[in-house]
Amino acid sequence: MGPRKVVVVGAGMVGLSCAWSLQEYGIDVEVLDRAAVGSGASWGNAGFLAPALTVPLPEPSILRYGIRAVMDRHSPVRLPPRADPELARFLLRLSRNCTTARWSKAMAGYRMLNERIFESFDAQLTDGVRAEVRAADLLAAFTGAAEATGLQHELDGVVASGQQVDVELLTGDQARHAEPNLSEQIRLAMVVRGQRYIDPVAYASALAASVRARGGTITEHLAVSGIQRTAGRIRVSSADGGREADAVVLASGAWLPQLATPHGVRMPQFGGRGYSFTVPLRQPLRSPLYFPAARAALAPRGDRVRVAGVMEFQRPDAPLDPARIAATVRALRPLLAGADWSRIEDQWVGARPLSADGIPLVGPSTTEGVYIAGGHGMWGVTLGPLTGRLLAERMATGSIGPELDWLDPTR
Repeated sequence: MGPRKVVVVGAGMVGLSCAWSLQEYGIDVEVLDRAAVGSGASWGNAGFLAPALTVPLPEPSILRYGIRAVMDRHSPVRLPPRADPELARFLLRLSRNCTTARWSKAMAGYRMLNERIFESFDAQLTDGVRAEVRAADLLAAFTGAAEATGLQHELDGVVASGQQVDVELLTGDQARHAEPNLSEQIRLAMVVRGQRYIDPVAYASALAASVRARGGTITEHLAVSGIQRTAGRIRVSSADGGREADAVVLASGAWLPQLATPHGVRMPQFGGRGYSFTVPLRQPLRSPLYFPAARAALAPRGDRVRVAGVMEFQRPDAPLDPARIAATVRALRPLLAGADWSRIEDQWVGARPLSADGIPLVGPSTTEGVYIAGGHGMWGVTLGPLTGRLLAERMATGSIGPELDWLDPTR
């Protein structure tokens, strides 16, 4: 028999999707968040729903790239200026997973998830989430063939896992015909067909509205300090006195380790902070745009574009560093001809919860009634609805499919 009352800690895409899917089984839910709905990593995300690009982070090339990048103060990858033992432990474990064999094994697991991404969004839209998911071909742009080798290698690995990917190569002129905002510096592009994208802020708001409309409660600006199991019940400790439930789902993003570690989650995790902002374009962006060399993803937002990028290994609550925004602008200015860089708005920084093996942490912990939904890295928006479906099914029915077995948070 499944739980009757569940508390979900975290109101991002993952936590809200868990709550929504639990409601599909008639379970009473309350969602708690230390800030506001969707204000964490979900808020500043570009919103790509791109199974072709949803891959494990640890890969051999990131070791070579990472060493060069951290030595360049203008690069999109930054380490903190002071030594951090927790980060050192995370990076050491991450580096051990940067092998071709481990990437290929992890990719086989990602393929199982990627094949179900679209159906998980469709299920939410069909059953009451009033949001928009747009179909789109994703355009990846390069200044030359050498820049394209990394993405081509990654896509080859995705195809080798058994996942279908539809890619077309374009010349620079063909790329500018497809996307007039590209500059003359772009000499080559790849069109990755059959992808989708969303506005994550609008989608998270719609998902929260649906949870509330179904009778769920969402309490914002309330930090959870601990989870205990006593007398067969779960006690959630918080500043307002806390509450009890039959079970709890920990989906608190970059703040997951402090709550999950006492419950058997040992995988090193760290918040890889991403930056984003919006900038107006001379004409609207026609489709999602990706500059792999600059590590920047661009998504249409009306007459503006949201630019998301950077991988900064810093504490989640550290203030926004304007130099990171400036570095992204410096990298994109020669590549994007139609942007008015004097009118940057909506600057944001948020921590994306990375696991050291690049695999999400989803499933039961070692404490009965305590479940984990985290470690998604850059793919929390993409995989959130599917995570909710898989975990809710496990909690309500006891069913453990191959996807959840692979995502075991106590591995």
